[in-house]
Amino acid sequence: MEKSIFKKIIDKEIPAHILYEDEHFLVFLDNNPEALGHSLVIPKEEVRWVWDTEHYQEYWNLVRKIAKTLQRVFKTEWIISKVVGDEVPHAHVHLFPGGMTKDGTEKDFETIAKVIKKELHEETLL
Repeated sequence: MEKSIFKKIIDKEIPAHILYEDEHFLVFLDNNPEALGHSLVIPKEEVRWVWDTEHYQEYWNLVRKIAKTLQRVFKTEWIISKVVGDEVPHAHVHLFPGGMTKDGTEKDFETIAKVIKKELHEETLL
């Protein structure tokens, strides 16, 4: 069975703009965003549905942390979340600021990733 695109990102076989990574989870910018800052929060374990992840509560705590970070970075209260699961057979949550445009270049992705990572880092220092 071929690896999913998310497993290839986890294994660093294909590049991604990673915002956060720990033992159980990975957060990265969607390469086909619906808006600037469109992020995907995935468990590293290969499960099909978000409710099947072994570290369920930690997963949702991280989703909340990323959503709150996006609110601060993009100066908005409106963060859209989607838990669909039909695009890639690997649990994932989409998060993105509402009302933002999606146009951008590779340089924009790099800049956005740096700003979000800096904000996440500063939050952990508080």
